[in-house]
Amino acid sequence: MISKPAKPAATTESTSGNPPASRAAVEPASVGELESHLWESANILRGPVDAADFKTYIFPLLFFKRMCDVWDEEIQEVAREMGDPELAEFPEAHRFQIPKGCHWRDVRARPSNVGTALQRALREIEKANPKTLYGVFGDAQWTNKERLSDALLKDLIEHFSRLALGNRGVASDVLGDAYEYLIKKFADATNKKAGEFYTPRSVVRLMVEILDPKEGESIYDPACGTGGMLLAAVQHVKERHGDAKGLWGRLFGQEKNLTTSAIARINLFLHGIEDFQIIRGDTLRNPAFYDGDRLAAFDCVIANPPFSLEKWGEEVWSNDPFGRNFAGMPPSSSGDYAWVQHMVKSMAEVSGRMAVVLPQGALFRKGVEGEIRRKLLEADLIEGVIGLAPNLFYGTGLAACIMVLRKRKSTTRRGKIMIADASALFRKGRAQNFLDPEHVREIARWHHGFQDVPDKVRVVAVKDIAAEDWTLNISRYVLPPLSEDIPPLPQAIAEFKAALADCRKAEAKLEKLMAEGD
Repeated sequence: MISKPAKPAATTESTSGNPPASRAAVEPASVGELESHLWESANILRGPVDAADFKTYIFPLLFFKRMCDVWDEEIQEVAREMGDPELAEFPEAHRFQIPKGCHWRDVRARPSNVGTALQRALREIEKANPKTLYGVFGDAQWTNKERLSDALLKDLIEHFSRLALGNRGVASDVLGDAYEYLIKKFADATNKKAGEFYTPRSVVRLMVEILDPKEGESIYDPACGTGGMLLAAVQHVKERHGDAKGLWGRLFGQEKNLTTSAIARINLFLHGIEDFQIIRGDTLRNPAFYDGDRLAAFDCVIANPPFSLEKWGEEVWSNDPFGRNFAGMPPSSSGDYAWVQHMVKSMAEVSGRMAVVLPQGALFRKGVEGEIRRKLLEADLIEGVIGLAPNLFYGTGLAACIMVLRKRKSTTRRGKIMIADASALFRKGRAQNFLDPEHVREIARWHHGFQDVPDKVRVVAVKDIAAEDWTLNISRYVLPPLSEDIPPLPQAIAEFKAALADCRKAEAKLEKLMAEGD
């Protein structure tokens, strides 16, 4: 079965006896104050460090400071409750272990070679907590003095030292929200590269609304980025179904990029979630979660995988031990249907459902992908397709779609697919478009209602899709309303003829100019 993370490992060393680096008495920080302070830490790095690398340095420092401030609070609480400061030395008194000489204050006190001290502290903390924190601080080059001089690192550490990040100063939800804000700011700053780790939260909320995860269900994201979809599932359960602790130990993710997977783990920790599994690795080549000789099965599978990924692992799938090529072998030039088939194989038999973001080309491309799409439709696995507005995602102005699949449809939905055109639902931004909450609610209502909506939604029988050569091209089934200003047919014909005549004149003029040039 799927293994669960063990409790934090023990160590006999501690750092009690020294005063905490933060203020002794603090006022709780607001989200706004925290956001402003955290973003200013990025400005300290600006210049020597590229904007795309800010997250590599800022997030580990934030988590390190949080851990040390919580450690100090735990020491004070044990000493106060037990009346014996020596009891605070026991590992059981702490959520995470901080070895001797590896506290924030130890690094802060270093007059030189700050990067070396910091790197040692982070690595020793990882080793002291192997079941929960190994690799969580990523692979930042703290000792590279050409990029991070002692003066710059000391400025950064002093900046964080002005924040009290223990539980008394900052609640988990507040810190987690500020962390998400920072992820969004870094995504804005890097734009094209942000698509590799960040999905707009409005799109995430829409996908979670559609899947409607419940307490006690398992959630899996095979391309989890910074963990936003797992967190959105937790928030949804809190808001709709009560206690989200039923999800503890039932949150699973895999992410190929080391820094991004570390950020995802920190993200969940800072939101107060301790029992989860996020594994670094290549999902298509080496899936991390399995049950015996089969892929592990989950109630909700959700992902925004990289669009049309090349060199995705075709060489492994030719003899895939998990049978993920059950509907066909995707082309080497595009891994879209490799992700889809992996996610289908990861759905639980009865309760399994999934939502995946895809480029709209995946809905109508022919060849091998068309054959895979046909088999998924014949198996009655596809429940819905939702076309989104263009320019919602970082790094691409193309319109994407959400494909919803379900292992066992309800009786009323069998043999049918809801096809929706949500391309008109967005708020235009200067560089990017946005889905607002009212847009998310309306699209989710379409899916849950599963009935025709004029000019927006059509419920189509699979046999009718077969008659259209198995295409899911949204415009084939849902036509936008005709504009009121469309001219009468005779006028349209006349305007077309005039435009055609102008075009021919331009061509003749161009040919004449080219002939004169010769």
